[in-house]
Amino acid sequence: MLNIGWFSTGRDKAARQLLQTVQDNIRSGDINGEISFVFSNREPGESKESDMLFELVRNYRIPFVCLSHKKFMTGKQEDLTVKTEWRIKYDREVNKKIKSFACDLCVLAGYMLIVSEELCQRHDMINLHPAPPGGPAGSWQEVIWALIDSKADTAGAMIHVVTPELDKGQVVSYCLFSIKGEAFAQYWRKDDRNTLFGLIRQHELAREFPLITLTLQSLSRGEVTVKERKVIDAQGRPTSGYNLTQRVDEEVKKILR
Repeated sequence: MLNIGWFSTGRDKAARQLLQTVQDNIRSGDINGEISFVFSNREPGESKESDMLFELVRNYRIPFVCLSHKKFMTGKQEDLTVKTEWRIKYDREVNKKIKSFACDLCVLAGYMLIVSEELCQRHDMINLHPAPPGGPAGSWQEVIWALIDSKADTAGAMIHVVTPELDKGQVVSYCLFSIKGEAFAQYWRKDDRNTLFGLIRQHELAREFPLITLTLQSLSRGEVTVKERKVIDAQGRPTSGYNLTQRVDEEVKKILR
Protein backbone atom coordinates (compact mmCIF):
# COMPACT_ATOMS: atom_id res chain seq x y z
CA MET A 1 0.00 0.00 0.00
CA LEU A 2 1.22 3.45 -0.94
CA ASN A 3 1.33 5.99 1.91
CA ILE A 4 0.91 9.46 0.44
CA GLY A 5 1.80 12.84 1.92
CA TRP A 6 -0.39 15.54 0.36
CA PHE A 7 0.91 19.12 0.04
CA SER A 8 -1.64 21.77 -0.97
CA THR A 9 -2.05 25.50 -0.47
CA GLY A 10 -5.77 25.08 -1.11
CA ARG A 11 -6.07 28.28 -3.11
CA ASP A 12 -9.00 27.27 -5.34
CA LYS A 13 -11.79 24.83 -6.12
CA ALA A 14 -9.47 22.67 -8.23
CA ALA A 15 -7.38 21.86 -5.14
CA ARG A 16 -10.47 20.42 -3.46
CA GLN A 17 -11.59 18.58 -6.58
CA LEU A 18 -8.19 16.91 -6.95
CA LEU A 19 -8.23 15.70 -3.35
CA GLN A 20 -11.78 14.40 -3.82
CA THR A 21 -10.82 12.61 -7.03
CA VAL A 22 -7.82 10.87 -5.48
CA GLN A 23 -9.76 9.98 -2.32
CA ASP A 24 -12.56 8.50 -4.45
CA ASN A 25 -9.97 6.39 -6.29
CA ILE A 26 -8.55 5.22 -2.97
CA ARG A 27 -11.99 4.27 -1.66
CA SER A 28 -12.85 2.39 -4.86
CA GLY A 29 -9.58 0.44 -4.66
CA ASP A 30 -8.21 1.84 -7.92
CA ILE A 31 -5.38 3.37 -5.91
CA ASN A 32 -3.98 0.91 -3.39
CA GLY A 33 -2.98 3.46 -0.78
CA GLU A 34 -4.02 6.11 1.66
CA ILE A 35 -3.29 9.78 2.30
CA SER A 36 -1.26 9.79 5.52
CA PHE A 37 -1.53 13.54 6.05
CA VAL A 38 -2.35 16.81 4.33
CA PHE A 39 0.06 19.70 4.78
CA SER A 40 -0.72 23.31 3.91
CA ASN A 41 1.34 26.48 4.00
CA ARG A 42 -1.83 28.28 5.08
CA GLU A 43 -3.57 28.09 8.43
CA PRO A 44 -7.32 28.18 9.16
CA GLY A 45 -8.70 31.69 8.79
CA GLU A 46 -6.22 32.91 6.18
CA SER A 47 -8.44 32.23 3.16
CA LYS A 48 -12.01 31.09 2.52
CA GLU A 49 -10.80 28.81 -0.27
CA SER A 50 -8.20 27.04 1.83
CA ASP A 51 -10.64 26.81 4.77
CA MET A 52 -12.97 24.82 2.50
CA LEU A 53 -10.11 22.43 1.72
CA PHE A 54 -9.37 22.03 5.43
CA GLU A 55 -13.03 21.22 6.10
CA LEU A 56 -12.89 18.55 3.40
CA VAL A 57 -9.76 17.08 4.99
CA ARG A 58 -11.52 16.93 8.36
CA ASN A 59 -14.53 15.22 6.79
CA TYR A 60 -12.19 12.58 5.35
CA ARG A 61 -10.58 12.18 8.81
CA ILE A 62 -7.13 12.70 7.32
CA PRO A 63 -4.53 14.16 9.71
CA PHE A 64 -4.03 17.84 8.92
CA VAL A 65 -0.75 19.74 9.41
CA CYS A 66 -0.15 23.40 8.66
CA LEU A 67 2.43 26.14 8.99
CA SER A 68 1.64 29.61 7.72
CA HIS A 69 4.45 30.82 5.50
CA LYS A 70 3.07 34.37 5.82
CA LYS A 71 3.44 34.31 9.59
CA PHE A 72 6.83 32.63 9.30
CA MET A 73 8.16 35.33 7.00
CA THR A 74 6.63 38.28 8.86
CA GLY A 75 8.41 41.48 7.85
CA LYS A 76 10.14 39.88 4.87
CA GLN A 77 9.10 41.05 1.40
CA GLU A 78 10.54 38.30 -0.76
CA ASP A 79 9.70 36.44 -3.94
CA LEU A 80 8.09 33.13 -2.97
CA THR A 81 9.63 31.44 -6.00
CA VAL A 82 13.19 32.13 -4.81
CA LYS A 83 14.86 29.75 -2.36
CA THR A 84 16.19 32.25 0.16
CA GLU A 85 17.35 31.57 3.69
CA TRP A 86 13.91 31.93 5.27
CA ARG A 87 12.60 29.26 2.88
CA ILE A 88 15.21 26.78 4.04
CA LYS A 89 14.35 27.52 7.67
CA TYR A 90 10.66 27.21 6.89
CA ASP A 91 11.10 23.77 5.28
CA ARG A 92 13.12 22.62 8.28
CA GLU A 93 10.08 23.39 10.42
CA VAL A 94 7.84 21.58 7.95
CA ASN A 95 10.07 18.51 8.28
CA LYS A 96 9.66 18.59 12.04
CA LYS A 97 5.89 18.70 11.70
CA ILE A 98 5.57 15.76 9.30
CA LYS A 99 8.36 13.47 10.55
CA SER A 100 6.00 11.34 12.64
CA PHE A 101 3.96 10.24 9.62
CA ALA A 102 4.75 7.13 7.60
CA CYS A 103 5.02 8.37 4.06
CA ASP A 104 6.32 6.66 0.91
CA LEU A 105 5.75 9.59 -1.41
CA CYS A 106 4.72 13.24 -1.20
CA VAL A 107 2.48 14.80 -3.85
CA LEU A 108 2.56 18.53 -4.53
CA ALA A 109 -1.10 19.12 -5.34
CA GLY A 110 -1.47 22.84 -5.93
CA TYR A 111 1.27 23.68 -3.44
CA MET A 112 2.27 27.24 -4.23
CA LEU A 113 5.73 27.32 -2.67
CA ILE A 114 8.89 26.16 -4.40
CA VAL A 115 10.31 23.57 -2.01
CA SER A 116 13.94 23.73 -0.90
CA GLU A 117 16.42 20.89 -0.66
CA GLU A 118 15.46 20.59 3.01
CA LEU A 119 12.25 18.89 1.87
CA CYS A 120 12.91 17.33 -1.51
CA GLN A 121 16.17 15.66 -0.48
CA ARG A 122 14.57 14.10 2.60
CA HIS A 123 11.35 12.94 0.95
CA ASP A 124 10.50 11.52 -2.44
CA MET A 125 8.19 14.17 -3.88
CA ILE A 126 6.39 14.42 -7.21
CA ASN A 127 4.77 17.30 -9.05
CA LEU A 128 2.90 17.92 -12.30
CA HIS A 129 4.41 20.01 -15.09
CA PRO A 130 2.12 20.95 -18.02
CA ALA A 131 4.51 19.98 -20.81
CA PRO A 132 5.71 16.74 -22.39
CA PRO A 133 9.10 15.32 -21.38
CA GLY A 134 11.81 17.52 -22.85
CA GLY A 135 9.27 20.26 -23.47
CA PRO A 136 9.32 23.90 -22.37
CA ALA A 137 9.91 24.92 -18.77
CA GLY A 138 8.02 27.57 -16.85
CA SER A 139 4.38 28.22 -15.99
CA TRP A 140 1.58 26.67 -18.03
CA GLN A 141 1.16 29.97 -19.84
CA GLU A 142 4.85 30.08 -20.76
CA VAL A 143 4.74 26.46 -21.88
CA ILE A 144 1.82 27.00 -24.26
CA TRP A 145 3.27 30.14 -25.83
CA ALA A 146 6.57 28.32 -26.33
CA LEU A 147 4.76 25.43 -28.06
CA ILE A 148 2.98 27.87 -30.37
CA ASP A 149 6.14 29.86 -31.10
CA SER A 150 8.04 26.70 -32.01
CA LYS A 151 5.08 25.31 -34.02
CA ALA A 152 5.33 22.11 -32.00
CA ASP A 153 3.46 18.99 -33.11
CA THR A 154 2.81 17.64 -29.64
CA ALA A 155 1.78 18.92 -26.21
CA GLY A 156 1.16 17.02 -23.00
CA ALA A 157 1.87 16.83 -19.30
CA MET A 158 4.24 14.94 -17.07
CA ILE A 159 4.69 13.97 -13.44
CA HIS A 160 8.28 14.43 -12.35
CA VAL A 161 10.40 13.97 -9.25
CA VAL A 162 10.92 17.19 -7.30
CA THR A 163 14.56 18.25 -7.03
CA PRO A 164 16.34 21.45 -5.94
CA GLU A 165 16.53 22.39 -9.64
CA LEU A 166 13.03 23.46 -10.69
CA ASP A 167 11.22 21.09 -13.11
CA LYS A 168 14.42 19.11 -13.76
CA GLY A 169 13.72 15.89 -11.83
CA GLN A 170 13.32 12.52 -13.52
CA VAL A 171 10.06 11.88 -15.34
CA VAL A 172 7.75 9.47 -13.51
CA SER A 173 4.92 9.41 -16.07
CA TYR A 174 3.54 11.42 -18.93
CA CYS A 175 0.84 11.76 -21.56
CA LEU A 176 0.93 13.32 -25.01
CA PHE A 177 -1.55 14.71 -27.51
CA SER A 178 -1.25 16.13 -31.02
CA ILE A 179 -1.82 19.84 -31.53
CA LYS A 180 -1.72 19.56 -35.32
CA GLY A 181 -4.87 17.48 -35.77
CA GLU A 182 -8.30 18.48 -37.07
CA ALA A 183 -9.32 20.40 -33.93
CA PHE A 184 -6.27 22.67 -34.24
CA ALA A 185 -5.56 22.84 -37.98
CA GLN A 186 -7.70 25.82 -38.94
CA TYR A 187 -6.23 27.98 -36.19
CA TRP A 188 -2.67 27.16 -37.28
CA ARG A 189 -3.63 28.14 -40.85
CA LYS A 190 -5.11 31.43 -39.66
CA ASP A 191 -2.23 32.00 -37.22
CA ASP A 192 -4.93 32.55 -34.59
CA ARG A 193 -2.57 32.39 -31.62
CA ASN A 194 -5.12 33.27 -28.95
CA THR A 195 -7.57 30.55 -29.98
CA LEU A 196 -4.71 28.05 -30.24
CA PHE A 197 -3.59 29.04 -26.74
CA GLY A 198 -7.05 28.42 -25.28
CA LEU A 199 -7.54 25.16 -27.15
CA ILE A 200 -4.18 23.72 -26.13
CA ARG A 201 -4.87 24.67 -22.51
CA GLN A 202 -8.31 23.04 -22.67
CA HIS A 203 -6.88 19.74 -23.92
CA GLU A 204 -3.95 19.78 -21.47
CA LEU A 205 -6.14 20.66 -18.48
CA ALA A 206 -8.55 17.81 -19.27
CA ARG A 207 -5.62 15.41 -18.88
CA GLU A 208 -4.18 16.68 -15.59
CA PHE A 209 -6.46 14.89 -13.12
CA PRO A 210 -6.44 11.58 -15.05
CA LEU A 211 -2.63 11.70 -15.30
CA ILE A 212 -2.27 12.32 -11.57
CA THR A 213 -4.71 9.60 -10.50
CA LEU A 214 -3.39 7.04 -13.01
CA THR A 215 0.16 7.78 -11.91
CA LEU A 216 -0.75 7.18 -8.25
CA GLN A 217 -2.56 4.03 -9.32
CA SER A 218 0.54 2.82 -11.18
CA LEU A 219 2.81 3.70 -8.26
CA SER A 220 0.55 1.86 -5.81
CA ARG A 221 0.66 -1.25 -8.02
CA GLY A 222 4.43 -1.19 -8.51
CA GLU A 223 4.21 -0.57 -12.25
CA VAL A 224 6.61 2.31 -11.66
CA THR A 225 8.45 3.26 -8.46
CA VAL A 226 10.13 6.37 -7.07
CA LYS A 227 12.90 5.58 -4.61
CA GLU A 228 15.49 8.08 -3.39
CA ARG A 229 14.55 10.39 -6.26
CA LYS A 230 15.17 7.68 -8.86
CA VAL A 231 12.47 6.25 -11.13
CA ILE A 232 12.40 2.52 -11.92
CA ASP A 233 9.98 0.26 -13.79
CA ALA A 234 8.26 -2.93 -12.58
CA GLN A 235 11.42 -4.93 -13.32
CA GLY A 236 13.57 -2.61 -11.22
CA ARG A 237 15.23 -1.00 -14.23
CA PRO A 238 15.78 2.74 -14.69
CA THR A 239 13.09 4.27 -16.89
CA SER A 240 12.69 7.58 -18.67
CA GLY A 241 9.02 7.74 -17.71
CA TYR A 242 5.85 5.68 -17.88
CA ASN A 243 3.79 6.53 -20.96
CA LEU A 244 0.17 6.74 -19.82
CA THR A 245 -1.15 8.42 -22.97
CA GLN A 246 -3.58 5.66 -23.96
CA ARG A 247 -5.02 5.26 -20.47
CA VAL A 248 -5.32 9.02 -19.99
CA ASP A 249 -7.09 9.38 -23.35
CA GLU A 250 -9.59 6.71 -22.29
CA GLU A 251 -10.37 8.67 -19.13
CA VAL A 252 -10.68 11.93 -21.07
CA LYS A 253 -13.23 10.29 -23.41
CA LYS A 254 -15.34 9.36 -20.38
CA ILE A 255 -15.20 12.95 -19.10
CA LEU A 256 -16.18 14.43 -22.48
CA ARG A 257 -19.13 12.08 -23.11
